[in-house]
Amino acid sequence: MSVKLPLVLNKNKADSLLAFQRLLDIMDDLREKCPWDQKQTLDSLRHLTIEETYELSDAILEKNPNEIKKELGDLMLHLVFYAKIGSETGDFDITEVLNGICEKLISRHPHIYGDVKVADAEEVKKNWEQLKLKEGNKSVLGGVPKSLPALVKAMRIQEKARGVGFDWEEKSQVWAKVEEEMQEFKEHFNTETQETIDIEKAEDEFGDLMFSLINYARFIDINPETALERTNKKFISRFQYLESKAEEMGKKLSEMTLAEMDVFWEEAKKK
Repeated sequence: MSVKLPLVLNKNKADSLLAFQRLLDIMDDLREKCPWDQKQTLDSLRHLTIEETYELSDAILEKNPNEIKKELGDLMLHLVFYAKIGSETGDFDITEVLNGICEKLISRHPHIYGDVKVADAEEVKKNWEQLKLKEGNKSVLGGVPKSLPALVKAMRIQEKARGVGFDWEEKSQVWAKVEEEMQEFKEHFNTETQETIDIEKAEDEFGDLMFSLINYARFIDINPETALERTNKKFISRFQYLESKAEEMGKKLSEMTLAEMDVFWEEAKKK
């Protein structure tokens, strides 16, 4: 099923199309005239795109609209850049990219572009996974990128399994699993009498514990990646306050006692 464009565009959409055309024209100029842009390939852009994605993530976490707008622009440039390279090799172009995602969205939303009825967002997600299988995916988990960071990957694995009904029924069951994994880890690797630790086994058990904690977070609608990143930022902010106070005293952190540092740490928490 195709969705036709309206014959008359409203001003906002018309302006957006003009801005997008401007970006495409600039991309043509850069690829033709700029030595750096001429050298780029799909492979050389990959790590830069990952960096830009994380910068967008930072801006979102910091709730900074101006930075979000800027980082979205950077990512948009990368998408146009990939499409330009694809058009040069004859593999694909921006039109095919855009039409491809449009057709996929139409296909994956039969409750909007068809006669399917859904009760809520959860049912939409389940239908999405079932449709992906019908499109040729051999596994529900096949769409999880291999290069995702492990914490994010665990979340996506669990979400996709949930989409086909493989999930706990009650959050109490999930918490019981967390406690079970915690106890197993404690029994094997948190004893003062243990002289040596089988690192591989310890990693296995710790991984099980983390997976169960991520599962519980997901079950109560907490994004574990967001939660951990907020804690990271909080720690950085408090630690930098501690560093600034040490500098005011003319001391290095390595010269201060833990008790002295803890005073400023508590100040930072209050701030």
